[in-house]
Amino acid sequence: MEYTHLGRSGLKVSRLCLGTMNYGQYNTDEESYKIMDHAIDCGINFFDTANVYGSYKGQTEEIIGRWLSLNGGRREKIVLASKVYGGMSDWINDSKLSAYNIKRACEDSLRRLKTNHIDLYQMHHIDRETPWEEIWQAMEQLIREGKIIYVGSSNFAAWNIVEANYKAKEKHMLGLVSEQSIYSLRNRHIELEVVPACKAMGVGIIPWSPMGGGILCGILDKPETGRRSRPALLASAERLRPQIEKYENLCKEINHKPSVVALNWMLQNPAITSPIVGPRTIEQLDENISALDFKLDDDTMKKLDEIWPGPGNQAPEAYAW
Repeated sequence: MEYTHLGRSGLKVSRLCLGTMNYGQYNTDEESYKIMDHAIDCGINFFDTANVYGSYKGQTEEIIGRWLSLNGGRREKIVLASKVYGGMSDWINDSKLSAYNIKRACEDSLRRLKTNHIDLYQMHHIDRETPWEEIWQAMEQLIREGKIIYVGSSNFAAWNIVEANYKAKEKHMLGLVSEQSIYSLRNRHIELEVVPACKAMGVGIIPWSPMGGGILCGILDKPETGRRSRPALLASAERLRPQIEKYENLCKEINHKPSVVALNWMLQNPAITSPIVGPRTIEQLDENISALDFKLDDDTMKKLDEIWPGPGNQAPEAYAW
């Protein structure tokens, strides 16, 4: 396993982050435990979850908490990340980023996770109604109480990231160390502004959906298996069939699985910290990890750009001079 710093922090995390959204929805407790055990055995020390994950809200955190309680030594082996923002009930103050909800949500997550602290506490979405002074006050209090260590964002625009960090600097706080954005060969929007902003601010990027929601997993060969059989996914595949066919043919030419190529392409970007992978089986996890075993050559990288073109540059050069 390879490791890198989480943004400008001194914390080191594995180059792959284990996503847990499937736990409770598609994986049983026992299946989830085995995947997490195997991840640790393979050197993955970065686990990501959220308070809203599961077939009911809070379920995934509960599964992770039960797994942690089975072996006291597990907690010290992982960098545990969770999130706050999404509504946990119909109660008016049970969502978003008020200081009231941040405190309440964090304490609830700690209880479900059966731990006394969260290593990376991420805002799951920008809150357009709560001032940064209030948000950072709440985060500072949690840090002071030892309930969280680092703060990250998710689904933020570039200017949100910059504003958040300048507001944190005014309070002499470290600010955001990471941003979790949707990013893949299929969806390269963040190359315009989020990536340059994160590089400038020392914010690590943790991509979610690095396989394009399943589109980059070889779906034309095996569209009937697993979650790939969902109607919406197949409809997307049909609209993108010319690109997907070229992509899967290229993967066959270089003798690597499409999912592995998608991850390898991303890992070659120096701005990327740790793509989030959400394997449903140990075999899928091993396949994900194999993306670290080689490096795509320049010719293949060029062909991938031709099949899945990005904006071509950062803003404004991508659309102006």
